[in-house]
Amino acid sequence: MSMSSALNNAVTGLTANARMTEVVSSNLSNALTDGYGRRGVELSSVQVGDRGGGVRVDSITRFVDAGLLADRRLADAALSGQDRSAEFVSRLEQVIGGPDDAAGLGARLAEFERALIAAGSDPASELRLAAVVSRLEGVTGTLQSNSSSIQSLRQDADATIARDIDTLNSALRQVDALNTDILRLSGSGDDPSALLDARQRAVDQIAGIVPIREIPRDNGSIGLMTTSGTPLLDSAPREFGFQRTPTITADMTLASGALGAITLDGEVLDPANGIGRLDGGSLGAAFALRDQTLVEAQGALDEIAADLIARFQDVANDPSLAPGDLGLLTDQGNPMDVSDLPGLAGRIAVNSAVIAAEGGDSALLRDGLNAVVAGPAGDATQINRWIAALDTPRTDVPGATTASASGRIAAYVSEIGTTRLLAEEQLSFTTARWETLREAELADGVDTDVELQKLLQIEQAYAANAKVVQTIDAMMQRLMEL
Repeated sequence: MSMSSALNNAVTGLTANARMTEVVSSNLSNALTDGYGRRGVELSSVQVGDRGGGVRVDSITRFVDAGLLADRRLADAALSGQDRSAEFVSRLEQVIGGPDDAAGLGARLAEFERALIAAGSDPASELRLAAVVSRLEGVTGTLQSNSSSIQSLRQDADATIARDIDTLNSALRQVDALNTDILRLSGSGDDPSALLDARQRAVDQIAGIVPIREIPRDNGSIGLMTTSGTPLLDSAPREFGFQRTPTITADMTLASGALGAITLDGEVLDPANGIGRLDGGSLGAAFALRDQTLVEAQGALDEIAADLIARFQDVANDPSLAPGDLGLLTDQGNPMDVSDLPGLAGRIAVNSAVIAAEGGDSALLRDGLNAVVAGPAGDATQINRWIAALDTPRTDVPGATTASASGRIAAYVSEIGTTRLLAEEQLSFTTARWETLREAELADGVDTDVELQKLLQIEQAYAANAKVVQTIDAMMQRLMEL
């Protein structure tokens, strides 16, 4: 082998060693970088006539397990959706309060019942009768507060839908732009690995919002569609829209057109459910919360309010009333209309006839709401009717059960707690599945021990090639001295 051949071999070896060192150092520095794909250098030998050859860097390969990545992204969608559901249900339980919550609806009703019992033991006491009115206002105030809080949660869910749509559109545009850049770099022979990392992070962001499948295209570009077949990105990104509703009331629904639905290129995806085939991630969870879970919670609360109103306007529980008269509880001062229950818990109010601040007289609790003349001050008959009314099962209002008023409230609170526990259990399962897939994905990533071993081997190869160059240089100087 001639000295020129040896020199060519050594120089190409040094070039390859430098490139390998750069790749290994990149792997080590990005070992903890999310979305980073491990790199490797592909080498091949070169033979140039009789002059020998050397080594050539063919390409930089980015290692990613496409199947594992796809499974992890589906787990991303499930986890983000379940996490959002568990968060909102937990907030709902905090709003309603648990069975032992002193500020909860059950506790307020118990306080009202105790005030009735105290007034029954001394019907002539104006202070005790006033305390009954105050405790009843505590019940109605809690119902109103709970109703308002549930609608606030629906507004928050609506706001998260708007944020998800903005993020989805932005990420789709990023992926499309990166597709273009990757095509350009691949066509010019440059390494697009950094752009591939950025695109993977953008796609991962989309995967938390809707479950997706990545479709490989020519020259490293990709297309995206949901697992149910809705295209997200093909030749161009699709444009999704959503109109946020700043204020939501109990009577506002998607079916009535009062709440926003997702649009695709200006057209509503699905008027029936508002989301079309984009369900399965955080976006689907937000729609389910806004239009189902929280609506059902409000409906059950409205039925509790209807049950309480019915108990205290029943002529059997107050003989002074005639059918259709206002009872002790009203719908904002009006009789209850069972065909207009949505939001009733937010409108329930104590009859002003017994509120002293509004010109009423709390003594009507003892005599009967429509009593023409005052009855005996020591007669607790009517107060005892109110107490009995709380324990009597009713079947004449929507959702009525055979439970007492307190039993019905306890069942409602228990149902909210059960829903929260189920959501947390499901979240635990999806988290465990996601963590397993994530660990498998990381295991296929950068192994710092292996990379350091490679670095030592590169160092040895670099020293050997450098020694060859040094030796040839010494030989050439010796020849020149002859």
